[in-house]
Order: sequence, then structure tokens, then C-alpha cells
Amino acid sequence: MSNTATPSSSFWKRNQQRIAPMLFLAPGIVMFIIYVILPIFQSVWISFFDWDGLGPKVWIGLGNYKELLTDDAFYTSLKNNVIWLVLYLLAIPAGLTVALFLNQTVTGIRVYKSLFFFPFVISQVVVGLIFTWFYAPNFGLFSVLIKDLTGMDFAVLADERFVTYGIIVAGLWPQTAYCMILYLTGLNNINPEQVEAARMDGAKGWSLLKNIILPQLAPATFIAMVVTVIGALRSFDLVSIMTAGGPYGSSRVLSYYMYEEALSEYGFRMGYGAAIAVVLFLIMMVFITLFIVRMLSQERNS
Repeated sequence: MSNTATPSSSFWKRNQQRIAPMLFLAPGIVMFIIYVILPIFQSVWISFFDWDGLGPKVWIGLGNYKELLTDDAFYTSLKNNVIWLVLYLLAIPAGLTVALFLNQTVTGIRVYKSLFFFPFVISQVVVGLIFTWFYAPNFGLFSVLIKDLTGMDFAVLADERFVTYGIIVAGLWPQTAYCMILYLTGLNNINPEQVEAARMDGAKGWSLLKNIILPQLAPATFIAMVVTVIGALRSFDLVSIMTAGGPYGSSRVLSYYMYEEALSEYGFRMGYGAAIAVVLFLIMMVFITLFIVRMLSQERNS
């Protein structure tokens, strides 16, 4: 019997290491194209139409985008998203601080880790409900403390000046826990020899953190930055649960405004909602691209 290999088997043996990874990645790539890439292009296409989601589409070109330029609700949502973005970034240094604390060997550290990890495992809906009760004017702990200190009733979620900040505080709780997990993973991968060498040279405290530890945590910082920016810009869950965009639309963000216009009980403007989604997508892409370019430039210079 001949042992001569067939052309197909010899081709597989020559290219096995190159083809095998692609076969494993193929299902994920297909799903990514179907559920991420194609909907992006579909949203851009729909944004050029006046469409209620059921009837015929009416081409209006850039009409939806021109309307956005004169829409006060859009500017309120955009302003709130900027506030979310700026304040949400506080989760990164907060997560790093907690991770540095939990990375120590102290009594009861497992209990502390469980307590700090808890916000990450509960859903945003539960977080929203907890903080809604926390801010409740009649029995909420925060309102009771404010009343004891000032003698005045204070309803955070009913005040246009403070409602957005109150929701952001609720969002920072689980986001800080997420960043903490990323930094704990990064701290476990730090080269202990570099740390010991730096300590022998007299480095300690801020100097050790800045020159030795933080450079090795750059990958974790990049992931935390990208995830935090995306979380701030797509902040929908907490707004929906805690205020439904109120009072008087003052706590709307772009993602919730898109939902109101296109998918809510009284929303029928699919084209206008798609235009809002495109604007939100472009803002995300700008920030993520800047982070990627900066990371690549740092890697080339290092």
C-alpha cells in the first residue's frame, strides 16, 4: 500500500499552524460581522431616511443631522454625556488605589476583596434601584444625613442641577470595581525582580509607583480607559432605571435620547434615532482611536 500523501493533506501539514488559529477565530469573526459591523452600516443608512420602523422609508439625506443641530434636547444629552465622560474617568485612579490596597498581605484581605468585588457582579438595574432608595427624600440614607446636617429636605433625583451627578456616582461604584479587577490582574503580572531592584536603589512610595509599577500596568490602564469611556458614553441602564431621563429631560444622555426617539412607547422616528446613534458611535471612535494611537506611539518609543 502506498504511503504517498494526497495534495490536500500535504497542504494542511505545511500550513497547519497558520490555518488552525483562523479556524478557531472564524465563528467569532462571523458573529462580530453579523451583530456589530453590519448593524453599524445599517444604522448609518437608516439615518438618511424618515422612517417609523414599519412603513415605507422616505429619503431625506442629511435632514436628520440638520435637525440635530437645532435640537435643544440633543445638546442637553450631549452635555450630560460630556459630564459622564469626565467624571467617569475617576473610576480609573479609584480602581488603582483599591487594587494597590487589596494587593497587600493583611489580615482579612479576602473579606475586603469580596466586598470591593461585589458591585461588579450585580446588575446595573440592581445598582440603580439601590441608589434610588439611597437618594429617596423620605427614607433614603443620603437624604436623611443631609436633613440632619442642614435641616432641609434634599431630593437629588428630582433636582435638575444635581440629578446627573447623582446618577454618575451610582455608576462609579461598579465601574471602580471593574477597574480594580483589571489592576489586580496587572499587579499579579508585575516583575518582582524590578521592584526589589528599585527598592535596593532607594525607590519607595510615589517614586516606586510612578517609575516601576505604573509603566508595567500600562496594558491594564489602556483597557480600563477604553472600557470606562465606552461605559460613560453608552450610559443607558442607570438613567432609565433611576430617572427615565427626568426631571424634564435634564438627565438624558445620547443613548437614552436615541431610545426615546426610536424605540420607546411613543418613539417612532427610527431615522432620527439612528442619526443620534451615529453621532454617539463617532464620538466613541474618536476617543478609542486616540487611545490606540497613543498606546502604539508609547510602545514604539519604549
